[in-house]
Amino acid sequence: MVESTGFENRQARKSLVSSNLTPSAMTFFDSIILGVVEGLTEFLPISSTAHLVLTSKLLNLESTGFLKSFEIVIQFGAILAVVFVYWRTLISRWELNKKILMAFLPTAIIGLVFYKLVKDIFLDNYLISVWALAIGGLLIIVFELWYRTENAKILELENITYKQAFVIGLFQSIAIIPGVSRAAATILGGMFVGVKRRTIVEFSFLLAIPTMVAATGLDLIKSANLFSQADFISLGVGFVVSFITAILGIKFLLKFIQSHNFTSFGIYRIILALGFILFSAR
Repeated sequence: MVESTGFENRQARKSLVSSNLTPSAMTFFDSIILGVVEGLTEFLPISSTAHLVLTSKLLNLESTGFLKSFEIVIQFGAILAVVFVYWRTLISRWELNKKILMAFLPTAIIGLVFYKLVKDIFLDNYLISVWALAIGGLLIIVFELWYRTENAKILELENITYKQAFVIGLFQSIAIIPGVSRAAATILGGMFVGVKRRTIVEFSFLLAIPTMVAATGLDLIKSANLFSQADFISLGVGFVVSFITAILGIKFLLKFIQSHNFTSFGIYRIILALGFILFSAR
C-alpha cells in the first residue's frame, strides 16, 4: 500500500511538471508583455524580433502560426509611433521620402522571396535569434572600436544620396534573420557609408515605416482569415501597448546617442544571449 502511494505521488509530481512545461495559449497579460517588449526594443540595435521570440519562450507560449503573426503585426504600433513623432518631416520632405523608398527596395525584394523561410523556419528556431544576438553584439563592439566620428560627412537627412540609401537598404535586408536587428543593421550601415550617428538613427526610424508596413501587410493578407475574434483582440492590445512604448523607445535613443555610442548595446546583446543559453540548459 505504501509503495503504491509513493508511486502515485511520483506520477502526480511528474504530471504536474509536465503540465507546467506544456506550451500555453496567449492570454491578455501575454499580449501586454509582448507589446511592451516590441515597443521598447523595435528602434534600439538589440533586435525586437529576438526579444519577442525569447520572451514568448520564457512565457511558455505555444509556437503557433498566430503567435508568429502576432509578433509581426504588433510592429504596426511601432510604425505609427514613428509617424506620430515625425509626421512633419514626412509631409514636408518629398525628396527624402523617395530616398527612403530607395532604401526599402532591397528589403522588399529579399523579404518577399524569403518570407516563408523566415516565418516557417527562422522564427521557429530560437537558437538562430540567440546566435544572431551574440554575433551581432560582437560586431557592434568591433565596429565602434574602428569607427571615427570624423568619418561622418553626411550631417543632414537631405544630404543622403540615393546610392547611400540603397546601400543602407542592403544592410537592412540582412535583418530578415531574427536576432540581427533591423535598427542595428541600418544604423551601422549608414555610419559605414559616412552618415552622422544621429542622422542615420532618424533615417532608420523613417525607413522602418515602409519596411514594417510591408511586413505587416503581407502577413495579414496571408494569415488574417485564420484569426478568430479573440485573436484580433489580442492583436489590438499588443498594437496599442506597442505604440505607446515605441514613442518612449524613440525618445530614449535620441537622448542616449547625444553622449554615448552603441558599445553598451553590443555588450547587452552578448550577455542576453549567454544568459538565455544558460537558462535553456537548466
